[in-house]
Formats: sequence, structure tokens, C-alpha cells
Amino acid sequence: MKRSKAYMKAAEQINPDELYSPLAAVRIAKGTVSTKFDPTVEVSIRLGVDPRKADQMVRGTVNLPHGTGKTARVLVFANGEKADEARAAGADFVGSDDLIEKVKGGWTDFDSAVSTPDLMGKVGTLGKVLGPRGLMPNPKTGTVTMDVAKAVADIKGGKIEFRVDKHSNLQFPIGKASFDEVQLVENY
Repeated sequence: MKRSKAYMKAAEQINPDELYSPLAAVRIAKGTVSTKFDPTVEVSIRLGVDPRKADQMVRGTVNLPHGTGKTARVLVFANGEKADEARAAGADFVGSDDLIEKVKGGWTDFDSAVSTPDLMGKVGTLGKVLGPRGLMPNPKTGTVTMDVAKAVADIKGGKIEFRVDKHSNLQFPIGKASFDEVQLVENY
């Protein structure tokens, strides 16, 4: 396969037989940036587990100390007082039946969805739309909660979800290339 000059130049800086410390890896990643925009720095870890087995599934959430460098668009399914709390916390889209109908129509212009437990019966019908995109609210990841304000603040502040893919790799962003090296290492 033909590679670009920028790719070949970046590949020369990496020795595949050497193990790098996080700081050294971040320095190499920042040194190989050749784009006109601010790219995202991602970490990929091969775990060697079998994701088809439930006891070997690795999944969770973590709050990055310096955020991801991207502002997340958060949708909240809530009624009444909880809807007002979500708006005050900075949620981009708040509603209940109106938003459920909009999402049923195929609208997914948001990065994360949060729901109150009382609406999960209705939100559960959106599984075919939200499930394949990884947007379905889930109590294990803290997106089905009565404390919607905290959930929205966490997501806006750089909370990321991670899970093993079908090839037993973990892949998640740790920031932008414009971040300081120390910030990227602390996010790692």
C-alpha cells in the first residue's frame, strides 16, 4: 500500500520493538502532527481478552482531569424539575416525549444521552436508534440517574466511556495535540 510522505516521516520516528513511557509516547505523538487542524490524541491498548465472554468484558467511565478538548452535546430525557436542573447544568437538548419522537425519526445530533429512571420505559423503545451508536442511557455508566445535573456536568467536563471492541482493543481520546505534554500524560 502506498503511504504519504508525512506518514513515512512519522513512521521513521517509531521503533515498533521498543516500549515507550507515556511521556515519551506523548512527545512522539506531538512531534508527528502534520495537519492544519488540532487533531485528537487517542490511546489504543490491546488487552488480549475475549470480548464475547461476559466475564472478560472491560467497560467503564472515567473523568479526565483536563477534559478531551471537545465540547460534548448532551441530550437529557427528563420532566419538570429535573428538566430545569438539566438546563441549568448546561444540557444542550432537554425534553421527554417530544425528544423521544424526534430521536425515533432518526435524529442523533448529540454526543451523549442521559435519562431519569422514570422515563427509561419510553426511552427503552429507542434501542434500535441509540444502541448501535453507543448512545443508549445506561445505569452502569451513570447516564440513567435522578441527579441529571451531575451527569451533565461530568459529561461536559470530560467524562469518557470506554469499552473493549470486538478485536479486544481499548481505544479512547486523551485530549488534543495542542494540550501541554503534562496534561496529556495526566489524562492518560
